Order: sequence, then C-alpha cells, then structure tokens
Amino acid sequence: MTCPWAKMENVEPVNFEEIMSEQVARELQAKEDKKYAEMFVPSLKQDEKTAPAEVLDSGVDDTCESDAVIARMLQMQFDKEYDENLRRTEEKYNGASKVSISFENYRRTPHNFDFESDSEQEEIIDIRDRRDWDRFDTLQRQFDSIPPCGYKMQNGLMVTKHDVTMSGRKNACKLLSFPPDFHTGDGENFDLKLSNKVFNSLKRHSQNEESRRQKVRDKKEDRATQEFGLDEYTRLLIYKIIQQEILDNVNGVISIGKEAVILHADANVNYTEGPLPPECAIKVFKTTLSEFKQRDKYIKDDHRFKGRMGNQTARKTVHLWAEKEMHNLKRLKNANIPCPEVVVLKKHVLVMSFIGENNKPAPKLKDAIMDETDYILAYEQVVEAMKMLFSTAELIHADLSEYNILWHQGQCYFIDVSQAVLPSHENAFYFLMRDCNNIANFFSKKKVSNVATPQELFKSITGYNYDEKKELLQLQETFKMKPHLVDKPGIESVFDFDKGWEKSKENLQTPKLVDAPLA
Repeated sequence: MTCPWAKMENVEPVNFEEIMSEQVARELQAKEDKKYAEMFVPSLKQDEKTAPAEVLDSGVDDTCESDAVIARMLQMQFDKEYDENLRRTEEKYNGASKVSISFENYRRTPHNFDFESDSEQEEIIDIRDRRDWDRFDTLQRQFDSIPPCGYKMQNGLMVTKHDVTMSGRKNACKLLSFPPDFHTGDGENFDLKLSNKVFNSLKRHSQNEESRRQKVRDKKEDRATQEFGLDEYTRLLIYKIIQQEILDNVNGVISIGKEAVILHADANVNYTEGPLPPECAIKVFKTTLSEFKQRDKYIKDDHRFKGRMGNQTARKTVHLWAEKEMHNLKRLKNANIPCPEVVVLKKHVLVMSFIGENNKPAPKLKDAIMDETDYILAYEQVVEAMKMLFSTAELIHADLSEYNILWHQGQCYFIDVSQAVLPSHENAFYFLMRDCNNIANFFSKKKVSNVATPQELFKSITGYNYDEKKELLQLQETFKMKPHLVDKPGIESVFDFDKGWEKSKENLQTPKLVDAPLA
C-alpha cells in the first residue's frame, strides 16, 4: 500500500471470525497500547524485566479485570481527596486565628506521605491583610489594640483612642448601620473617613427623617383604612351586628366605590324579631370626605335633617349620609320601586338585602349581558320608576345612570340613593335633567327604538319643560314643607288649608272654664 504523505506498512491479514472474538480484539488492543507506551515512555522498556506483571499490565492496559485492584485504587483516590480537603480546612482556620488546631488524628494516610498532585494549592488569605475600609471587624481590631491607658506608641508617635484617622474610619463603619431607607452609599473601594461633626449631623438627620417617615406612614395607613372603610371602629360596629344575631358571618368585599365599600354577608336564619333575607349586603360609608367632598349640598336643604348640619366632624357628616340613604330606600320601598330592603343601620354601616344570588352580585346595567328585548324592557322600567320616584316617593335620584341600576332576573333595581333629594331642593330640577340626560344617552347607544329625548323625558315626569322656570318654581313650592310643620314627624308636605281652618274653628268653639273672682 502506498500513500503520498507517508510510507504505510502492510497490514497483516486477519480472519473475520477472529475479529469478532472479544479475546482476540483485547489482545490486539494490548499490543497497540504496549507499542505506543514504548515510544513515549522509554524507561518503561528498561524496567520491564524488574517490574511486576500486575503493575506493568495496569500501566499499559486501562482495563482491569481484578476487583481488588479497582477497589484499592478507588479507596486511595478517596483518601487522597479527603485528606486534601482536611488540610485546606485546617490551614484556613489557623490562618485567621491566634490559636491553631490540628486535624492530624483525622487523616486517612500518614502526614509524611505525600501524594503527587497536579492541582495548585489554594492561596490562604488572612483577613487581617484585607483593606476593606467599610468593614467594622478590621477597624475594631485597631481600637482593641490600644491598651487601657488610652494610648500606645507606634513608629515613635503616640496614638490615642481619639485619633482623627481611626475615629473617621470608625464613623464611616457606623454609617452602614443607618436604616435602609437612609442611603449612605458604598465606601468599600476607598479609605472613607468621617469627622465627628459630620457623623453627628448625619445621625441627627437620619433620626429626624425616620421619625417623620414613620408619622407619614401611620397617617397614610390610617387614611387608607378610612378610605377602604374597614378601620378598627368599623370592624367593631360589624362585630356588634353579628353579636345581635342579625348576621352569621361576613364573606368579603363585593365592590369599592367612590363613597362606600360593599361587603357580602350571610343573615341569621334563626333571627327571632322578624324574617331576614338569606343574603345581605353591608354598605360601609367611607369616613373621609376626600373622595366625595360635596355631600353637604345634598343635605342642607332637606327638612328631614334641618338643624343637624353645621360645624361638625367628617364622621358625623357621614353618619347623616348613611341615615339619608336609609330613609330614601324606605321611601322607594313604600312606592313599590325595586330597590334593596333596609335591615339595620349603625352609624355609617348600612345592612341591606343582597341583590343577586349564590354570593354573586347582580351586574350593573352597563355590564349586564342583554339582548335587544331586554334593553327595551329595561328602558320602560327605568322611565316608569323615574315617574314613580318623583310623584309617589317625592324624590329625585340626582345620580341616576347605568352605574347605579342593577339588572337581576329581568328587573331593574335602583341603588345608591344617598344623594337623592326632595323636589323642594333648590337644584332638584337640575339634578333631574342630568338624570334624564344619562338615561337617554345610555339607551340611545344601545340602539333602543323610540328613546325619548332628555327634554321629552323631563316633561313626561314633571309635566313641564325644563325651560319653563316660572312654572317649575310654582311646582317646587307645592313640595315645600310648611314652616310650622317641618319638625313634626308623619305630616305630609302639602298642607290642606280647609282641614286646618276647620280644626282652628273647633278650637275656638270649645268653652273655657274660668274661676270665679274672689270676694
């Protein structure tokens, strides 16, 4: 066989059956390994006559059939690694300690037995050689080296515990103990020194900042609990309602609005004083006016709350707001307008019947999935309810929209009537016109046919156009309570002059008994 790069030797012919034999293949491999071993290890050829056959075979042939030899090799390798790890641990511990220890009794091989290892020894670094100026342990050692007398001589100079350089470095270390909110920076890569004046100034600033931040945090937490309605005082009110056996448990939050938080609760089925709805909604009015600051304009002209508005706290104003919603809901219920039924009121916590089923609230009109027929039915119900609200309940919703109407089982339910005002309110017809605009715009977007314009809807409710101011003022006068009847409960707002005149005549005809004059 010829080759352009080298001279090739002739290959000996081998029988195919012999090649398939594992024993023959092992012998051929041993011959080839022995050949290359003689080329790269010349000394091996000289020591062939003196070396044991077992050692010679182990150096030439990587495969070893003796289990005892393999076990000894593995045990030797394990002992070598174990002792090396033990040595490194011992050197590391003794390198940073003044008291040295020895693990000689735990070694698996004698100490004078040296393994040939190609791995480099790990460099042992003493922490005293480090120059991390932001670490307190190194600098503390410098202070500890000063004797109790308070000074020491170093390089012919007196060094005291008040040394400027040492104190500056110690102040820099103390700087790292400031609160995490106070950003001090990182002084690891340079020799940072702070004078006592600078350090004391930063310390006072850190304390003042932490105190101010704590006050702000507490204020924000209190404000948050008030806005979400579930502060400690509110939880106590809910607990009292449960103690009265009106409710069994409170399940969780249904929704959070601009003025209240709605919770779901289960009523007590064994309540003795009367039947209760199986599911209740707890409306917790927020005890802050930050979300709804114009509540007073809905209350000030209401004769039901005359004399109760004035310079009072925000919490008491919210109590009036909750009471106003309770009275308005009762008016709607007496007028047969679908709405939640009032269960109990405590301060700013109003418990009502739950509109929905299986802990799932009824969707608002804007979120309800409805077809064309449902929208037509809902429009007719809303218009009829607005007329009944004005004529029978003598109320104007003042915030009626698709957000304050629930759609449940083919019926519209009216909620959030705390801002509803009487027709005698100075802005009553303005609020009514705004409600008409909201209803007309919503159902027009839903492609409901024959939707009345806001002006037409307003006239169908009041009987007058919104531009007829004089007629509306006269209509408003009919709803105003007479001054001498304002504080008397249970009296209708419209005063019957004929009945009053007949009653006054009866009082004049009643004879009076007069005592006889003394003689």
